[in-house]
Amino acid sequence: MRNITLFENGEHKFILLNESEPGEEDGIRSNQYLILHGRSGVLVDPGGFGVMPRVLAEMLRHIGPAELKGIVLSHQDPDIVGGISTWLELTTAPVFVSKIWMRFLPHYGIRDMNRFRGLPDEGTRCSIDRGFELDLLPAHFLHSEGQINVYDPASKILFTGDIGAATLPDGRDAPFVDDFESHLPYIEPFHKRYMCSNKAARLWVDAVSKLDIDMIAPQHGAIYRGKSVHDFLNWFRELRCGIDLMKGSGIFEAEASL
Repeated sequence: MRNITLFENGEHKFILLNESEPGEEDGIRSNQYLILHGRSGVLVDPGGFGVMPRVLAEMLRHIGPAELKGIVLSHQDPDIVGGISTWLELTTAPVFVSKIWMRFLPHYGIRDMNRFRGLPDEGTRCSIDRGFELDLLPAHFLHSEGQINVYDPASKILFTGDIGAATLPDGRDAPFVDDFESHLPYIEPFHKRYMCSNKAARLWVDAVSKLDIDMIAPQHGAIYRGKSVHDFLNWFRELRCGIDLMKGSGIFEAEASL
């Protein structure tokens, strides 16, 4: 469990709210983030049902449920959406998700979709509160057909969902990536199998490279900072992955197996 403030300037904070334990979320640790501006907060990828009590406890160190002004779901997977029904009972905050996943969310036991805001494919700038804006950016086909990234211009942190995600072994749990080469073995197999194609990766890197990024914060694993931000983007832009590695129906090159 972690509660690490990644950025703070007095009024604005970007917090790694929680990192689930290896035994939770089927052994894959997941990160949940809280972005604060004054007393207004946005929760990013709140996590599955099993981690919800822990995430709530960590959030309460900063704000209460009534001060939550938005929840962002980067995509449709249960390790992101599984606990959303409970969050809807605690807060009146709107929930932002790609429009293509709106018709899937009722399968998580959600009966009233009035609180959900379906985001357009091209993304949008979202005004959360006075002086508090976030860019909700497309990252299509990079694990999910409708993945959404969150760029916080105040902290210069880009939340990337499963892009940059790592599957770290027990005992290796440093919060930051400072040596990209040593981190590469923990991200390469996942990205080769779960990212759609080099074309999708290249288009995404070209788009986000126009942003001023100090950190890349993925949903799983350590956070990229400093030189590792550029090292990751340069590596991912050239990566052959997904359909690039298919040799036939159901057959992948060995390097794409997990």
